[in-house]
Amino acid sequence: MLIKCPKGYNEQAITEAWFLSGMVQIMTLHDFVKKQRKIHRLTQADLARKAGVGLRFIRELEQDKSTLRIDKVNQVLQLFGKTLGPVDLRPEFEVNALNEK
Repeated sequence: MLIKCPKGYNEQAITEAWFLSGMVQIMTLHDFVKKQRKIHRLTQADLARKAGVGLRFIRELEQDKSTLRIDKVNQVLQLFGKTLGPVDLRPEFEVNALNEK
């Protein structure tokens, strides 16, 4: 079950506007989950129940615990139409490093 954006919000349009304006917002995992939970007006207990994880896991995720199970993180992210994946930290650094070899 996916959680839809509340009325009046168009997630894709907002994301595209940020990208096109050059104002790409980088957000940490724990901030993203907490923000999405609040946007969808869920308590930590509600989110845990909907995601099929424990309340303690949600609390640890939102408190930025350094060791979390990837499968459980993905269970939570799937509610918001997201999943974990590799992202570029500094694209220009990686491109330069590849060209030097």
